Amino acid sequence: MAKKASQYVSKQSDENGHIAWTDEENKIWHDLVARQLDILPGKACDEYIEGMRLLDMPTDRIPQLYEINKVLAETTGWQVAEVPALIPFDEFFRLLANKQFPVATFIRTREEFDYLQEPDIFHEIFGHCPLLTNPAFAHFTHQYGKLGYAATPKERVYLARLYWFTVEFGLLKTKEGLRIYGGGILSSPGETKYALESDVPEREPLKPLDALRTPYRIDIMQPIYYTIEDVNELFEIADMDIMAMVKEAMELGLFEPKFPPKDAA
Repeated sequence: MAKKASQYVSKQSDENGHIAWTDEENKIWHDLVARQLDILPGKACDEYIEGMRLLDMPTDRIPQLYEINKVLAETTGWQVAEVPALIPFDEFFRLLANKQFPVATFIRTREEFDYLQEPDIFHEIFGHCPLLTNPAFAHFTHQYGKLGYAATPKERVYLARLYWFTVEFGLLKTKEGLRIYGGGILSSPGETKYALESDVPEREPLKPLDALRTPYRIDIMQPIYYTIEDVNELFEIADMDIMAMVKEAMELGLFEPKFPPKDAA
């Protein structure tokens, strides 16, 4: 999502859609992917694992966007769209409304290897794109984009919370135990373990109205996660009257934050 400032500059593709990544950038991708692939078995949801199989992305280099687009087009009709490091919310929602998932074409430095506040190509491609091969996840993201594009700035702030607790930090409650479908967790080694293994966070069944009212911070481990029992629940949520719930959430107000203010943390 949009940020106010960035030290990163996205690379631009050539006339053939090819981005020239350096050897070091490809090594960073390899090391990030290798670390997560070692952690995710038994933690990522089956739909994500299937998406990884379908995408068959390289581990030794950053994939080209046209390689990802070929698979997304064949599965759900989505595409990834090359964007600068920062884009306005209008553009973010417009892209999602047109089944285009924005991907900032830069990768983090070694200095920010473990944690990056803004989404880089590793987070977007590795964290989110496998689930975009899933019809329910793809439909939910598309509907969310259409709602966000038509919403007011204040409504978008509430909508962002629903996105945060599903697309970014959603958990799946399966017969085999908790599994991850949120890209913000799937691309973070620390949060992958914390979300499933720690006794600290709360885990509650997802009620969209509750998610719309739940404050969050982007720079801490999440104090609460919302769970669904089947990825197909996202079909049902997407087709609810979400904007009516946004208006209700605005009237009811936010829940008390489960974390200290940022300046006091």
